[in-house]
Amino acid sequence: MEPAVDSQVIELLGRNRLVDELMRAGLEVAIPIRDRGVDLIAYADLDSKVSAFVACPIQMKASSLAAFGIDQKYQKFPGLILAHVWYLHDGQQTRTYATTYAEALEIGNQMGWTKTQSWAKGAYSTSRPGAKLQSLLEPYRMTPEKWWVKITQAGAALGKI
Repeated sequence: MEPAVDSQVIELLGRNRLVDELMRAGLEVAIPIRDRGVDLIAYADLDSKVSAFVACPIQMKASSLAAFGIDQKYQKFPGLILAHVWYLHDGQQTRTYATTYAEALEIGNQMGWTKTQSWAKGAYSTSRPGAKLQSLLEPYRMTPEKWWVKITQAGAALGKI
């Protein structure tokens, strides 16, 4: 049984893990002073692989075990990446899934969540992701290469808005 960990500690561990992943991908990271729905901003600026500055906002959800959810309030943030960091209690198991809101919504549709009373109230989440959900999330499991593509593509699309 895992010892109880303060939720603020989990949040800090998750943010630090996410910053580490992004920097290993060759990206830079800024942390907003205020939390208004954006936890981090990942960007590429002085790299030979980009011709212009690109930046992308990230909302992070950290969990000592596994949890995934979608909240309709994040739909209003263009280009927002939803990053779910799992298993922070065990560095060997820790993993991150990153979706756009549209990708998360599609997963929610496939899971049937958008037809629930919870969704009608604005959000749906689970702390017991089953095999189907994990299978749907697997394409969004992040690696340094996937982070680079996700951030630079989302950031470039944001620049066209």
